Amino acid sequence: MTENKSQSNKNNLVWHQAQVTPADRTRLFRQNPVTVWFTGLSGAGKSTLAFALEKRLLELVRASYVLDGDNVRHGLNSNLGFSHEDRTENIRRIAEVARLMNDAGLIVITAFISPYREDREVARRIIGAEKFLEVHVSTPLAVCEERDPKGSYKRARAGEIRDFTGISSPYESPSDPVLSLDTSASGIVPCVEAVLAILEPRIRV
Repeated sequence: MTENKSQSNKNNLVWHQAQVTPADRTRLFRQNPVTVWFTGLSGAGKSTLAFALEKRLLELVRASYVLDGDNVRHGLNSNLGFSHEDRTENIRRIAEVARLMNDAGLIVITAFISPYREDREVARRIIGAEKFLEVHVSTPLAVCEERDPKGSYKRARAGEIRDFTGISSPYESPSDPVLSLDTSASGIVPCVEAVLAILEPRIRV
């Protein structure tokens, strides 16, 4: 009954066409919108890179916004846990938000573990392959665990956290990222500049 009602509601929905087009927003912001999707283990440096990239883009007079894993779970995705199903829904919702923000003309930067290739491929399809730049923050597990900024690895090793990526839950590395960055081998500034080198030709009008 619930499924039928949901389908019925969808049948009553109509997408309203805006009077302002994506081309209008491209001219306004003087940039092509894309989504930079940082993926990697907890502690790899995704959020640090994302916010540093946002600041660098601001210096270049580019309009961007970071969707950070922890920040989003405070609000939009506060009802989701960390089961496989909830992680999948978490990424689906973020991809839909990123798509809307790209439609608004913004460069979107995401920082999510997003451990499953299938979920990241769903995000790619939702956002659009031409706008989706997958960056693997490939910092090794041993380094991430040594950093352990939230104490999560220690708790996972003690069995206090279930389904923790890299310990009791798998991480599936990207098969063909546009860029792979190890923050234990390179500093944040060189990593940001490496992302910009790939990003700038994509966003340039």
